[in-house]
Amino acid sequence: MCSFYLHYPERRRPAVSGISQTVSGKSQTWSTRRQNWANAFPLSWSHCVCLLGVSDANQRAFYENEAVRARWSRRQLERHIDSMEFERNGLPGEQIRSPPGAQERLARVDPEQTIKDPYVLEFLGMELPHSERELESALIGHMSDFLLELGCGFTFVARQKRLQIGTESYHLDLLLYHRGLRCLVAIDLKVGKFTAADAGQMNLYLNYLKEEETAPGETPPIGLILCAEKNETVARYALGGLTNRVFASRYRLQLPETDVLTREVEAERRRLNVSSARDRPLRPRGIPSTAVGMRRSGRKRAPRPS
Repeated sequence: MCSFYLHYPERRRPAVSGISQTVSGKSQTWSTRRQNWANAFPLSWSHCVCLLGVSDANQRAFYENEAVRARWSRRQLERHIDSMEFERNGLPGEQIRSPPGAQERLARVDPEQTIKDPYVLEFLGMELPHSERELESALIGHMSDFLLELGCGFTFVARQKRLQIGTESYHLDLLLYHRGLRCLVAIDLKVGKFTAADAGQMNLYLNYLKEEETAPGETPPIGLILCAEKNETVARYALGGLTNRVFASRYRLQLPETDVLTREVEAERRRLNVSSARDRPLRPRGIPSTAVGMRRSGRKRAPRPS
């Protein structure tokens, strides 16, 4: 109770206006006060106790906002904290304030922030080895948990979606839709390592979906290759340069130890930072290339004539 009091100083005394001494006025006052407390603390006490275990204020605000927005149960909240949802989303460290409105949140969705790596699928109760069909059937049987792990905004469309391309028939493992991105999300399941052929196959699926399945006003579809193992170098060269947005993420069937998951998340962040740095210019803005070359060679520039 002491920790709860100290962690929420701004909510200790919700404002109550219009106090009256009449009986009806008192009942309205208590009704207003109860409503103010409900607005200040929309989660249950068990939710709050779970949140108090998160020491970082930014992370605690993130989990609180997500629990309110997605209506997580206490058990679901605990699972997201244990699986390091905040870190896997790659969120920056700026102060997180009150949750934005639905329209504002949907308007600022970005595919890079929507796709996680890795995904934790411990709720399937599966063990290695297993087949792709077994993995697909397990995900269908636990679709609500799977959508919860994917994140807010995903909806189920179809499984084994048949794509007739010329004289060939292909079957897409899972087809979802994301409300915020306003696009179809194609998911291909791989129980082995990610290969360059997987990227080419997904690119084929996305080209077909973009031309045949995308409705007017929707954005181009994106693809997610969910694999058991992924080599970062192979993924970088296989996915780079594609006109379609294709992501490759690993999945885990057991919740890993916190330090192991922390290392994986940090490695993924470093990879994203290197990718973004690769797209930036190699020399600082405003400095001509000749000046950079002279600085590296140790020669001084000749003075300009006055």
